Amino acid sequence: MDVVTIFLTSDLGETLDDFIHDKQRFVFARLGSGGPERLVDGPIWAFVDWVMEDLAGLEMCRRLRADPRMAGAHITMVLEADDIDDRRRALKAGADDYMVGPVERTRVLDRVLAVQTRRGDAAAARIQEYGPVTINLAALQALWAGQPITLRPNEFRLLRFLAQNPNRVLSRADLIKGLGKDEGPIDERTVDVWIGRLRRALKAAGAGNPLRTVRQMGYVFDLR
Repeated sequence: MDVVTIFLTSDLGETLDDFIHDKQRFVFARLGSGGPERLVDGPIWAFVDWVMEDLAGLEMCRRLRADPRMAGAHITMVLEADDIDDRRRALKAGADDYMVGPVERTRVLDRVLAVQTRRGDAAAARIQEYGPVTINLAALQALWAGQPITLRPNEFRLLRFLAQNPNRVLSRADLIKGLGKDEGPIDERTVDVWIGRLRRALKAAGAGNPLRTVRQMGYVFDLR
């Protein structure tokens, strides 16, 4: 079943139940100022409040538009009032659409389903670039400086998450959470196996060893 992720910048994103329609599962999640905390597969929708706790909604919209992880996202700015100047500012900041709050589950789903019917799957074929790493989500292919990296699905997802979070220590728990695996708990030792496979694949592609172990803490993906 295909998954569509709907991000909300309000706490509501942590409380809404999934919705299944036409062989698709629509899942809700909260979106903080740092962007997604886990990998997201499939179409992405973001509903950004005009006023957030730690950031202006307009600035959040600009950040999302500059974030490779959200390159194909459909962004709706949630206005506090139907003000024509606010509408213009939202669209100028990069929003695709706008609506007047409050945000409710039914209103959000109605908006997503209506727009998705017109939009089709145009956002599915996305290419993300992180330094020498190129991620082709449509082809499930990764490249290092143009050279193919031969990966299994789990290692492909692991590389995506590491490339999205470079130059920082990530614990095994961080990696498990970030991969967003839904089929059951993942043992931390399984992560070590994936790390080993990814290292060998990177080396075979001519990347050397950018994946560094920090003893008793985790791993760092060194990218410049």
